[in-house]
Amino acid sequence: MKHIDIIDIFEKKELIGTKATVCGWVRTSRDSKNMAFIELNDGTSLKHLQIVIDKAKMSEISLFLKLGTSLKVVGEVVNSAVAADSVEINAEEIVVLGECPPEYPLQKKRHTLEYLRTIPHLRVRTNTFNAVLRVRSVVSAAVHEFFQDRRYVYIHTPLITASDCEGAGEMFKVTTIGYSKDYKSEEEYNADDFFGKRAALSVSGQLEGEVAAMAMGKIYTFGPSFRAEKSNTPRHVAEFWHVEPEVAFAELPDIIEIAEDLIKYIINAVLQKCPEELKFFNQHFEKGLIEKLEAVVNNDFAVMTYTEAIEHLLKADKQFQYPVEWGSDLMTEHERYISEEICKKPVFLTDYPKEIKSFYMKQNPDGKTVAATDLLVPGVGEIIGCSEREADLDKLLEAMQVRGMSIEDYEHYIALRRFGSVPHSGFGLGLERMIMYVTGVQNIRDVILYPRTVGSIY
Repeated sequence: MKHIDIIDIFEKKELIGTKATVCGWVRTSRDSKNMAFIELNDGTSLKHLQIVIDKAKMSEISLFLKLGTSLKVVGEVVNSAVAADSVEINAEEIVVLGECPPEYPLQKKRHTLEYLRTIPHLRVRTNTFNAVLRVRSVVSAAVHEFFQDRRYVYIHTPLITASDCEGAGEMFKVTTIGYSKDYKSEEEYNADDFFGKRAALSVSGQLEGEVAAMAMGKIYTFGPSFRAEKSNTPRHVAEFWHVEPEVAFAELPDIIEIAEDLIKYIINAVLQKCPEELKFFNQHFEKGLIEKLEAVVNNDFAVMTYTEAIEHLLKADKQFQYPVEWGSDLMTEHERYISEEICKKPVFLTDYPKEIKSFYMKQNPDGKTVAATDLLVPGVGEIIGCSEREADLDKLLEAMQVRGMSIEDYEHYIALRRFGSVPHSGFGLGLERMIMYVTGVQNIRDVILYPRTVGSIY
């Protein structure tokens, strides 16, 4: 139906004094003796549009005031009687598009995020998720803009795979057979399945991305990844969106520079395009958020080795829940301490022990560490995992054999080291963790439309 977006009502001053048609859902309403007021939102703006009803002209208005009801409103756009530099509509005609009963779950009181997770199909109508999804859209567009402007090729890697990129085995099995007692072994089961071998949802597009980078030079993938990790933390979901560039002829310092540039580009886009949303998050989720983001884009990130980080943690005047020693994987509490207390800004931790990192990472000359880095940011912890890839065939095979991996399953990947191998690097940026960082929202379940977590699927 013909109507004007509410964001345009606010932004186009030439509409003042004209008759306009708007549509939306009732967010709040109030009734008085002679007048009634509706706050209408259509999803195009965080700010609600006030609809003013003169009860002398409209008598039956009770249906219009129910929260959640969808309306079409026709009336004159006028300057707001109470809010400076804002507008409202004096209603001349209102049509109910969809009624909403009294048991509508989103009432005027402020609901907790935990409660809203129980109604994911309706929580998108709250201010919080209106703002989150708008920021998510801007961040996603910024990712494409960054890489397209730099002549990267956008590659669509498969979601169904026969190989485990991380080598951890935490994958969702893909099968057309399902539960069956008709097979004597897993090998027999897999042989009879759709692909004739074990298949799973991809945990990363990296391995296929490297294949493309060996021909196209600079590529990126941007799509969903799946991890069957039984981790019920505020940072983990089973299905998430993943940004993964792969760059030929790039060593670790080169890819670190690219990663920092991408983060700053994304944050700049959010600062420029989502000022109202950032004010909302600054008020309700993280005081000082805007100043933090501005400081990030205006300053260089820190760089620190894993060994230096361990030394800082061992000397810290703080009791950690998880013990710290060289060779152990860093937990979120350690990552946040380094970024928030030691560096007080984003920091690249480099040169991790090879035993705690993936098989494909380039081994350093010391024989103990790999050319890998994680980007740690205050308030979240790790948001980027990055490394130079191992280009030496013998070292790659050795790392796979130590981990007991099937060489056959990775034959195409291994072959890249036989045919014109070059130094190359890449990283993975979790979209949801990036959105957590730029919004101050503390739980990953609250920056995605339908969170998929262990024991929970809607």
